[in-house]
Amino acid sequence: MTLGCAAIALAILVGIPLGVAAALRRNSSVDYGITTLVVAAIALPSFVTGPLFALVFGLYLHWLPVAGWEGGEPRYLILPVLTLALPVIAYIARITRGSLLEVLRTNYVRTARARGLGEMRVLWRHALRPTLLPVVSYLGPATAYVVTGSLVVETVFGLPGTGRYLVQGAINRDYTLVMGMITVYGALTLGLNLLADIAYGWLDPTVRHE
Repeated sequence: MTLGCAAIALAILVGIPLGVAAALRRNSSVDYGITTLVVAAIALPSFVTGPLFALVFGLYLHWLPVAGWEGGEPRYLILPVLTLALPVIAYIARITRGSLLEVLRTNYVRTARARGLGEMRVLWRHALRPTLLPVVSYLGPATAYVVTGSLVVETVFGLPGTGRYLVQGAINRDYTLVMGMITVYGALTLGLNLLADIAYGWLDPTVRHE
């Protein structure tokens, strides 16, 4: 839970601003740079980025520990959280960019601009809320996946987590443990998707009225 919640929070705080920046500066060097980073983050799997981060920041620069979680110190979670959040950041940035570009072409945004409103006011008061609808839809299952843990990240950084327990339980034929973990995963998925639907209704008044 600690690793997953930290990763999803980092993904939201970084991914949405990156997507907004890319959309507002469409076809500029900023847009091309962010798009390139997003594609690279999606293409590189966690079993590549995790050891790479550990090699650079742990072994070469000696800035951060590369494994374990001694005493629950936050510095042991920086590299695992970054590794787990990186692909989610990329997907959120990509979804936000595409959604904002679509929203900025709508009639009500053109009307707001015709009334003389500035770009930032149009963004914050008229465009941002509908832009986040696809992001919220993605965050439901993404949060369930991230919070339940990643076997690769836990293995690379030597962290105790539910992903490793589930795989070890399956290998050891511990069916009680496997059934329990699957039940927990299912409950988390249903609960987080319900929260996503509630947030979707709050962001989109037409859905709430229906």
